[in-house]
Amino acid sequence: MTRKPTGELRRGWTTGACATAATKAALNQLWGGAFPTEVGITLPKGEKPVFPLALAEAGEGWARVGITKDAGDDPDVTHGALVVVTVRQSDGGIEFQAGQGVGVVTKPGLPIAVGEPAINPVPRQMMCAVVDEMSKQYGQSPDVQIEVSIPDGETIAQKTWNPRLGIQGGLSILGTTGVVRPFSCAAWIASIHRGVDVARAGGLTHVAGCTGATSERTVQALYSLPDHAMLDMGDFAGGLLKYLRKHPVDRVTIGGGIGKMAKLAQGAIDLHSSRSQVDFDVLADWAGNPRISGANTALEAYEIAGAPLAARIAQQARDKAQAVVGDQCLIDTVVIDRAGKIIAKAPE
Repeated sequence: MTRKPTGELRRGWTTGACATAATKAALNQLWGGAFPTEVGITLPKGEKPVFPLALAEAGEGWARVGITKDAGDDPDVTHGALVVVTVRQSDGGIEFQAGQGVGVVTKPGLPIAVGEPAINPVPRQMMCAVVDEMSKQYGQSPDVQIEVSIPDGETIAQKTWNPRLGIQGGLSILGTTGVVRPFSCAAWIASIHRGVDVARAGGLTHVAGCTGATSERTVQALYSLPDHAMLDMGDFAGGLLKYLRKHPVDRVTIGGGIGKMAKLAQGAIDLHSSRSQVDFDVLADWAGNPRISGANTALEAYEIAGAPLAARIAQQARDKAQAVVGDQCLIDTVVIDRAGKIIAKAPE
């Protein structure tokens, strides 16, 4: 388990911010004839980070700069990745290209069209603003080809949602503010939302959100769902259910181990151990067995009370989730044990 550091947490910068800084420094060489030792940019909310150059290369008609991503104290899989931008003159306007380790969109539903490099709208806007700024500074036409690459990006992308979302070949260039806020979980929740978007755009009528890999395997096999129907909900039941309320899918299965499903059944929508706990007195009341009040885990409570308690948890979790989405989606739930065996479903 990743543990949150104590004390004040250090923020970091997104891949989009790094790509923007690299674009600016590369244009400084292409049009100004020299690389800066460091480069500063202005982010959408006014922050002005300064980045050292980790790579600086140039040749006839091109310049290349690499910036090492610093995610601060956030456990970001792209922390330490080298974000490299190569700039050249284009035949007209600003063109974005996916270099090595940056993905290409292959499924509809994302904010970037199919066939385009997986460079999200805000990073594109930031890089376009830098091109405009630098072209005016050097009296150049703002016709630039911007190729973004991330060495080892294709390998790193296997640890992300990109393959499931239909982003092939590498990572996405992300960020809406340019800032990585430690443990904000914003990236995970955004990925859940994009997963719903891709499922809807693909015409899926049944999706599933599960709390972990074991429950995901069980639910996927139970209903023969394709990979892009599986939404990596994790602890963020609220992040999924609230988005589905506004962007519905006909049927949604929520699956998980009995502990996290017990939390959902008791009304929690953030299922992380640091933000919600199982109330064993409530479980004891549901089971009609006071011994459960002294249980240490929901699984122990289930071992005491048996199938009726699991069935009650499944039904209560289903009712709580249905209340969040309203009548926009039909919810069902699947509760498993540690081995992935189904111990309850609702409705049966």
